[in-house]
Amino acid sequence: MTRRGSADWGLPATPRPAAVDVLIPTRNRPAELAVTLAGLAAQDGPDFNVTISDQSTHVPSWNHPAAEAMVRVLEAQGHRVRLLRHLPARGLAEQRHFLLENAAAPAVLFLDDDVWLEPGMLARLAGALASSGAGFVGAAVQGLSYLPDSRPDEEAPFELWDTGKVEPERIRRGEPGFERWTLHNAANLAHVASRLGLPAGEWQLYKVAWVGACVLYNRTALLDCGGFGFWDQLPPGHAGEDVAAQWRVMERYGGAGLVPSGAVHLESPTTVTDRSADAAEILLGGSGTAAGSGTAAGGGQDVHPPHNQ
Repeated sequence: MTRRGSADWGLPATPRPAAVDVLIPTRNRPAELAVTLAGLAAQDGPDFNVTISDQSTHVPSWNHPAAEAMVRVLEAQGHRVRLLRHLPARGLAEQRHFLLENAAAPAVLFLDDDVWLEPGMLARLAGALASSGAGFVGAAVQGLSYLPDSRPDEEAPFELWDTGKVEPERIRRGEPGFERWTLHNAANLAHVASRLGLPAGEWQLYKVAWVGACVLYNRTALLDCGGFGFWDQLPPGHAGEDVAAQWRVMERYGGAGLVPSGAVHLESPTTVTDRSADAAEILLGGSGTAAGSGTAAGGGQDVHPPHNQ
């Protein structure tokens, strides 16, 4: 356990080196941000810090009693929390680039501001990233209102990395592997996990097209592939910037999803309404993913709405 318990909250906190920097882009979502921070406050190890970059229209999302209280809890637990106002808004890729520039830990978790994490989720992600040798491991967010909605056809592309080791692979629209995007619709992954019958606390890695909203990267691998430095090649209104970054990482280091996933989408309306440009298509050519395809293109500030469809 790395978080300080309540018996120690009255004592001065000693800063500890972080193994993970949790990076949260946010905009106009105070209630959702509070829930996201509450999920982080329930995580034990590895040591992590939190950086929030806010682009709200008026007051920052953290200026809400619930969010403020959760920031205080995280700080009392011994985590460093940085609250950065980052304006003007120049698109999600630039927002992610800014957050990555402010990270220093060996691993970075890009976490959307409307995702609740099950206790132990961060430890599972960190363990999977270390053991797999992948450039990233993601926990696909699930809309639990869809639990009664079973979709065997959409779950059909599910395929494990049997050995636990992840290999580099190329993903593009129309090419092998792209059809895996349906795995992350609705609550499909919850249904897949229930069939695996894994003992409590165990997990496995599976093959993905990409993962939105909750992705732990090896920071060096992400930087080796350019991170989100491509932001100035995109118009401010875009989506799929994390897809482009992940496909680059996958081609050099590999990437995977973790099952079971304890990442829950809060199912709030999106705050990213302009998806007129497809980052992967612009950056990687005409076979990129489509922002207007209705697929689960992930991204910060909640760019994963279509997974609930």
